[in-house]
Amino acid sequence: MRKVDVHDIIDNARFSGFHWLVMCLCALLLIFDGYDLFIYGVVLPVIMKEWGLTPLEAGALGSYALFGMMFGALVFGTLADRIGRKKGIAICFVLFSGATVLNGFASTPTEFGIFRFLAGLGCGGLMPNVVALMNEYAPKRLRSTLVAVMFSGYSLGGMFSAGLGIYMLPRFGWEAMFFAAAVPLLLLPVILWHLPESVGFLVRQGRTEQARALLDKIDPDRGLTAGDELVLVDVKGKSASVLELFRDGRSVRTLSIWVAFFCCLLMVYALGSWLPKLMANAGYSLGSSLSFLLALNFGGMFGAILGGWLGDRFNLAKVVVLFFALAAVSISLLGFKTPMPMLYTLITVAGATTIGTQILLYASAAQFYGLSIRSTGLGWASGIGRNGAIVGPLLGGALMGINLPLQLNFIAFAIPGAIAALAMTVFAVSSKRSGAAAAVVLSAAKA
Repeated sequence: MRKVDVHDIIDNARFSGFHWLVMCLCALLLIFDGYDLFIYGVVLPVIMKEWGLTPLEAGALGSYALFGMMFGALVFGTLADRIGRKKGIAICFVLFSGATVLNGFASTPTEFGIFRFLAGLGCGGLMPNVVALMNEYAPKRLRSTLVAVMFSGYSLGGMFSAGLGIYMLPRFGWEAMFFAAAVPLLLLPVILWHLPESVGFLVRQGRTEQARALLDKIDPDRGLTAGDELVLVDVKGKSASVLELFRDGRSVRTLSIWVAFFCCLLMVYALGSWLPKLMANAGYSLGSSLSFLLALNFGGMFGAILGGWLGDRFNLAKVVVLFFALAAVSISLLGFKTPMPMLYTLITVAGATTIGTQILLYASAAQFYGLSIRSTGLGWASGIGRNGAIVGPLLGGALMGINLPLQLNFIAFAIPGAIAALAMTVFAVSSKRSGAAAAVVLSAAKA
């Protein structure tokens, strides 16, 4: 009986139609997710006027979904390691799409906030599971690139939200933006029919026939037989507890990546929630303000793909450090009067190095944690990061409430970028030391 390492098959597989299918389905899920997340920034100027909200009240209302995302990431990230990623993804998808449709029926800020919280639960749980699934099936040499391309669906959803808002808000009102979320629910059966379950989960559950069928799609030339024993070399039979994230020398890097997630999501949601309103206050029309949100998300998609490509060729953690530094600089400059082409360029760079870097952080975490704790690691990193997402809209509302100059608003949004760059520098140094120590142990063992 042969012992066949599942990771070896996946890591060394050639890119095929199966990988295309997984990437496209995951990207489609994130398009819907991104649409739901950025929709608040699109409708914010309209609902502030309709309901007479102060900036602080609007910031708090925007944070309800992000509270939900924090709990969703923590609960569904860990739960999926036990019930399977496919079931976890399905539950989250139905939850956020259904709650978003209900948002269109809200007649008070309280009702609106409750439905946004429920939608946030689903959005927060979907992200870590989709990233974990894509990371699991991607060949090693293309892993960062494929995860980044897949996650660019999130930015595409944000672009779609802003573009649809430019057309629909003046004609049909803000409610129609939420009713449009019913369309993805019609595609759910097709997505679930074709989306594969985690092969690692199938092996741990003893469902070897299903796992072998998936591995045959990944690498048909391997010639697996019923007598082959499938093994997962990084699974030690331990439960997917959060304590596992701090064992085996992972403590410093786990804390570093949590800080980076917090700061990055603060910037993403501060800009996503308040950029149109800040630009409207600076004298730009609503249509122009929404086009800035479109540029922000376009930059996010471009930055994710570029960063993933660079990460596969250089050190991914170092690429993330560079991107955070560029984020701090570009956001700081947004508050200064510049020609329109330069302004769009700065917003695009800001999107590339905030939204794009968020995607690279997911790829970094997915590669850092082993398969048995990957969803847990991603779920907790995302969940801790959601605290930053909650702070972002609140910070924007508080800053607008005290009528700071435009420049100081953007400088405040940029400071977390510098902190995140420092945190990921610590992550990179710790990874280098850990790798050196492992090499010494391996050499000693061979001797």
